[in-house]
Amino acid sequence: MVVQPAVKADPSSAAARRFSREHRVRRRAEFQQVFEQGTRLHGRFLTLLVRPNGRAAARLGIVASRKIGDAVERNRAKRLVREMFRHFPGRRLGVDAVVIPRRELLDASFPDLTHDFRTVWRRAADRVVAHAR
Repeated sequence: MVVQPAVKADPSSAAARRFSREHRVRRRAEFQQVFEQGTRLHGRFLTLLVRPNGRAAARLGIVASRKIGDAVERNRAKRLVREMFRHFPGRRLGVDAVVIPRRELLDASFPDLTHDFRTVWRRAADRVVAHAR
C-alpha cells in the first residue's frame, strides 16, 4: 500500500468554496427571527428576507416549499441558490438571509438567476445600511 503525501488545499479548490456551517442559517429560531424581523424583497425568480446578524459575514438559509415541485426540483433549486451565494462577492455584509425560490427559477438560465440574485441582494444591502443609520 502506497501512502500519498498530504497536499495543501488550493484556495480556489472546491473545498475552499464549500458551503460551511458558519455560512448557514441552521436553527428554526434563526429562521423565525428572519421571517418576523427581516426585510422582504421580491425578485423575478426568488424572494429574499434579510436581517442584520452582527457578524462579519452573511449567512444563508433556503426555504423551498412543495410549490416548487418534487424533491428533485426542490433540491436543484437549493443547489442553484447555494451556488449563486457561494460565488457572490457581496457576502461580507453581516446579515442572515433567507431565500425562497420561485418555480420560475428552475426554467431560467444561470446568468439570469445570478443577475436577479445580485439585484435583489444589492437592494437588500441598501435597506440594511439605511436602517443601520
